[in-house]
Amino acid sequence: MKNTTIACIALCLCAITSFAQKTTSTIESIKLAEERDIQLYVPEDYSAEKSYPLIVVLDADYLFDAVVGNTKFYAYKDEMPQSIVVGINQKNSRYEDCFYSDENGFPDKKGNAFFEFIGMELIPMIAKNYNLAPFKAIVGHDTSANFSNYYLFKNNLLFNAYINLSPNFAPTLEHKVPERLSSLDTMTFYYLATSENDESENQQRIGVFNNNMKSVSNSNIHYYFDKFENANHYGVASYGIPKALDKIFKMYKPISVDEYKKEVLAYEGPIVGYLTDKYNTIESLFGFKKQVSLNDMMAIYAGIKKKDDLESLEELSKIAKKEYPNTMLGFFFEAEYLEKMGEPKKAMRTYEKAFGMKEIDFLTKDLALERIDALKADFGW
Repeated sequence: MKNTTIACIALCLCAITSFAQKTTSTIESIKLAEERDIQLYVPEDYSAEKSYPLIVVLDADYLFDAVVGNTKFYAYKDEMPQSIVVGINQKNSRYEDCFYSDENGFPDKKGNAFFEFIGMELIPMIAKNYNLAPFKAIVGHDTSANFSNYYLFKNNLLFNAYINLSPNFAPTLEHKVPERLSSLDTMTFYYLATSENDESENQQRIGVFNNNMKSVSNSNIHYYFDKFENANHYGVASYGIPKALDKIFKMYKPISVDEYKKEVLAYEGPIVGYLTDKYNTIESLFGFKKQVSLNDMMAIYAGIKKKDDLESLEELSKIAKKEYPNTMLGFFFEAEYLEKMGEPKKAMRTYEKAFGMKEIDFLTKDLALERIDALKADFGW
């Protein structure tokens, strides 16, 4: 019976793959001993050659479309990777699904079964049919937001990111979760939101949670908190989802002016290390190598010039040749490095190589000629 049921789930998900975009289906769960309705979004241009983060949405009856819409928007702007989103409808079962013991605040009865359904049935079946990245996130609101926190207490974390929208915390969880976050040794993203018009008990306990997090000094934890002025208990979701995605996927986004000022220029060590750290993190989390954006190349170049970091300029030229091999970028950076190192002949020859390449950004053939002519004038050539 078990193998037959798993086969049914797999066939169902295989059928979904042929449609892409958003699909609603019913799967049979062994853990829950019942059928469950799920919603699945797969990017329209899904390719098995790429890997995709997975976002699990609880209370999908009303949260799913908001999450999908925002993931599509940010992916379109290249501010987060294209992602697969799976939602579990809970309209008639959310309190049973998220049931916990009043004694210890952890899942009990059907809550245990629902916990295992997500981790042992739903996600493995999606992984069998789609190429998933290591990065996984879970989204919940109110009771389901509280439930998402239980995955933090697994020895091997199932999720990298937790989006808690006005959680109705189980007993003492506002203390237990910060304690747990303080001890984690893996990069974890945690977003928490409430509002001035939220339910009073939620506000109070979320405030305690946020105060507890102020004493957490774990560099592995990326914690974000918002308290919205005008939203009510349900409006927190519409305000919080885009803010959460914007903050959680910050490392994927192009370097902003604020990031340049506060983080790039403050980076300890050769400044090019900020660029390599950023893209190594992207590759580690999302399972694919992202091309270094021209925006980021230029931000690091600006930082190098400001800090007169010649070591980084040489390394940046190597990265530029690899990422933009048919353009002037790499040879221009190399020529500028050689010029500053007091090797004018080598610099001039390298500027000449840059002149023969394709123009890019502010780097034009006229600029290369200006540099060449200036070197000739300086040395009377």
